[in-house]
Amino acid sequence: MAAIIIAAIVVLDQALKIWVKTHFFYGEEYRITDWFILRFIENNGMAFGMEFGSKLVLTWFRIIAVVAFCYFISKIRCRADIRNGFIVCVALITAGALGNVIDCVSYGLIFDNPGFLQTATLFPEGGGYGTLFNGRVVDMLYFPLMEWDWPTWMPWVGGDHFVFFQPIFNIADAALSVGTAILIIFYSKDLAVALDSKYTENESQNQNER
Repeated sequence: MAAIIIAAIVVLDQALKIWVKTHFFYGEEYRITDWFILRFIENNGMAFGMEFGSKLVLTWFRIIAVVAFCYFISKIRCRADIRNGFIVCVALITAGALGNVIDCVSYGLIFDNPGFLQTATLFPEGGGYGTLFNGRVVDMLYFPLMEWDWPTWMPWVGGDHFVFFQPIFNIADAALSVGTAILIIFYSKDLAVALDSKYTENESQNQNER
């Protein structure tokens, strides 16, 4: 189940990213509704376009996290005291991290750097725009659900135009965020049980006895 979830999210995430990258010029948008817009941007940082520390360090952290999560899933998948919903959450988090790892690791090699108002080419003859581990993450999902102008009498923000929700993200970001939120809200006890070292030690002893 976890493998199917991870594979499905990564395939959908990469398919949408490649389609947007090869059909949209940078900054182009396609308005589906007033509150759902596809807008092509790229970033070097974390989820929702945030920047944090070294890009290379962040990429390696994601790779290590993906490996650790896969190992974690393999260790808990047969435990009767772990609910399936918890494994689904961990699978969503794993898929989200993996989806953006693929961008960072490979997109600099497989896409060129198009000119103004031009779309990118997949596997260009002249090579990509960057090197291994230096690709940019593709974002496109934009949900400006509400917007308003703050009253001029308000301190600091008076007169400013405010949009909720402003971040532009991708399917991988959504999977990671939803998986984390559901895990914290509904499956925090399962996480504590899954990390219980006493259970791990007892399970190892039982397997040795068998």
